[in-house]
Amino acid sequence: MGSDRFRCVFWLSLVTGYCCSVFASAGNRIPKGVSVADGGGTIVSAGERFELGFFSPNGSRFRYVGIWPYGISVQTVVWVANRDKPLSGNDGVLFMGDDGNLQIRQAGDGEIVWSSNVTASSPNSTAVLLDTGNLAIFPNANSKRMLWQSFNNPTDTYLPDMEVHMDAAGRELKIFTSWKTAIDPSPGNYSLGLDPRGSPQIVIWEGLNRRWRSGHWNGISFIGVTDVRTIYLSGFRLTNQGNGKLFFTYTPSDSSFVKFQIDWAGVERQETWSNGQWRIVQAHPVDECDRYNRCGPFGVCDRTDGMRCLCVEGFAVDDGEQWCRRRSRLECGMDGIGNDGFGEVEGVKLPDFVDYVGLESAKECQRRCLHNCSCTAYAFVSGINCMIWTSDLVDIERFVEGGNTLFVRLAASELGETKRAYRAVIITAAVVGTFLLFISGWLFMQRRRKRGVVAVTNEVPKVGPSRECSIDYSGPSDLGVEGQQGNGSELALYSFNSLVAATDNFSDDNKLGQGGFGHVYKGILPDGQEIAVKRLSRKSGQGLQEFKNEVMLIAKLQHRNLVRLLGCCIQGEENILLYEYMPNKSLDSYLFDPDKKPQLDWSKRFSIITGIARGLLYLHRDSRLRIIHRDLKVSNILLDEEMNPKISDFGMARIFGGNQNEANTNIVVGTYGYMAPEYAMEGLFSLKSDVYSFGVLLLEIITGQRNASFRSTDFSNMVAFAWDLWDKGRAIELLDPSIRESSLQEQVLRCIHVGMLCVQDVAANRPNMPAVLLMLESENMALPSPRQPTFTSMRYNLDEDMWNVNQDAVSSNNVTITAILGR
Repeated sequence: MGSDRFRCVFWLSLVTGYCCSVFASAGNRIPKGVSVADGGGTIVSAGERFELGFFSPNGSRFRYVGIWPYGISVQTVVWVANRDKPLSGNDGVLFMGDDGNLQIRQAGDGEIVWSSNVTASSPNSTAVLLDTGNLAIFPNANSKRMLWQSFNNPTDTYLPDMEVHMDAAGRELKIFTSWKTAIDPSPGNYSLGLDPRGSPQIVIWEGLNRRWRSGHWNGISFIGVTDVRTIYLSGFRLTNQGNGKLFFTYTPSDSSFVKFQIDWAGVERQETWSNGQWRIVQAHPVDECDRYNRCGPFGVCDRTDGMRCLCVEGFAVDDGEQWCRRRSRLECGMDGIGNDGFGEVEGVKLPDFVDYVGLESAKECQRRCLHNCSCTAYAFVSGINCMIWTSDLVDIERFVEGGNTLFVRLAASELGETKRAYRAVIITAAVVGTFLLFISGWLFMQRRRKRGVVAVTNEVPKVGPSRECSIDYSGPSDLGVEGQQGNGSELALYSFNSLVAATDNFSDDNKLGQGGFGHVYKGILPDGQEIAVKRLSRKSGQGLQEFKNEVMLIAKLQHRNLVRLLGCCIQGEENILLYEYMPNKSLDSYLFDPDKKPQLDWSKRFSIITGIARGLLYLHRDSRLRIIHRDLKVSNILLDEEMNPKISDFGMARIFGGNQNEANTNIVVGTYGYMAPEYAMEGLFSLKSDVYSFGVLLLEIITGQRNASFRSTDFSNMVAFAWDLWDKGRAIELLDPSIRESSLQEQVLRCIHVGMLCVQDVAANRPNMPAVLLMLESENMALPSPRQPTFTSMRYNLDEDMWNVNQDAVSSNNVTITAILGR
């Protein structure tokens, strides 16, 4: 009789659980008394982003509880509850137990196979599946305090908004563990996590051994991942909570599904769901050079030479040995220096296990290494600053493009050979370069003689590129690389007649605008493509050299926040550029129009601000060339159909060499109101000149007013007015009244703060663009106080640079997170 009663109660509870599971499938939560039975439904997050329920991997007979993106045709499980205790039948139940824990029970024998194991549980606990994919337990239905969450108990997948916490001086963290096989979610042999020492880096382990690492975090990206150089700009952030506590988060730029996973074969993949399939953004390791320390201590896996193993300078493989050994003994003397020096290893992933990270400049970093007989190498990296190694140099990889420079300590005898070899390379390059320049100049003149001047006729010409446009430098250019000559770049060349047809003979109806160098017209090619045609005025101040400069620069630049050059026309006295057409024209057409400016709500303006910052960061640091724009202003910011900003007009831009940090000019070009004091007064410009212009532009975007036309009885310009409100604690009053209701006050104030840092008189006090972008997008970062602008010119090298920028290093204008947080 007792056994019959037990069976009756059991089946009643099972039926009740099934009914409740149907109820749960209509919502996103599992409160006490509600369960999800296998085959009885699932729960879906409120925004229908993620789904939780029972599943079987393809080809498996076992059942698991997991979470996967909702509405995606390919079921992709991102979290598994009972990964090491699968159910053998379809009678499992997920429910909220009396003790406030989520539990999975095998209905057949009543065994609990998994529990959330909340210690501080509540009798009214409720589990909720959030739109982030996080399954969280709250004390009650109205509480926001989490007692437990799946994000703190991950399996093999990292999702956006998941916080990965670490101690700055802590140990390695193995956070994610791969599946055992493609159909077995039980813990596999590979782990993914972080090594926070020095500066955080992502690491993959195979068992106890390292399999791959990302290189250190520089505040913008992981420096050993060159195929995703701007990964931070796509959403990664490192937040400093103080007391040595840090955490990483990732926020995607759009609403698409993004995930990072360590798969069962030990490969970390970043994937995004696009056009009905998962698209791989990046994956590691993928080849021999990606494999950790493939070439051993002091070895380099060289991608530029067929992934061969080579030794760094001063090292070689002796007969019968496997790894690289130092050829000459170091001469570190009693004073800690001797005659030792450093050899450069360029374009590499820096070695693992850095022993010291500090705020020293590049010169001080070199001196610190030289005075330490144990130091084997040093590097100076933007966003990290001084890095020193005192042990073997392991896991070095030379990239085809990108990477950093490692300075390896060498004996004096090795330095002699290095210098002779270097001089030989320079001499050879100079001879070959001179010969090539002579040939290219001769060919250019031959083409010019044959081409002649083409007159405008009444016939309808064929519109389209007629040949390649070669912009060659036949002599020194004040707007090119100082003291250098380049071969130029290849672009599609359009005939003048074809552009006459495309623009309806440059009619006023097609005019988009005009500047100091000429007019810009809208044109339409025969295939329907819309273009913007910039026709240089013969009376303008922009000559052939400036025109060549703009062509050369834009042709080599590729970034979503820079305007794209499609072609050019050099015919007689006509110098014309063809750009991608921007349907929303320039930013000033919206920002300063009383009727249009409300369309730029705060979210759009903040997106424009960060987009401009990304474009400028690319020019200053991430492009193959190192470029100062020199004419950054609101009218040179174009807007595409989605209101994304694109920096344009590079006629006044200047290319800097690797070690060049400032220059003087006798002719000051640009727009007053945007010019840095040292440039307007002394003709001295640097990367920090662009930062000043960006600060003015940022304030204009916030206020919706032109700096040049700003009028006040008490202040001469907007910068002075902004400082006055900032100093009085009333900075929010700068915000354009037309968008106050749509604004986020904290974000606005942070932008104003950054703007005030950018427009400081002394260039050394201004942040560089990596720091600017970091400050704009890091909500919890403490910012330094700006100094009051006095609107006088001062040479920036007379003042100590509070941003720890080393102006002599190859990677100049750098900032460390520590320096920002500590001030």
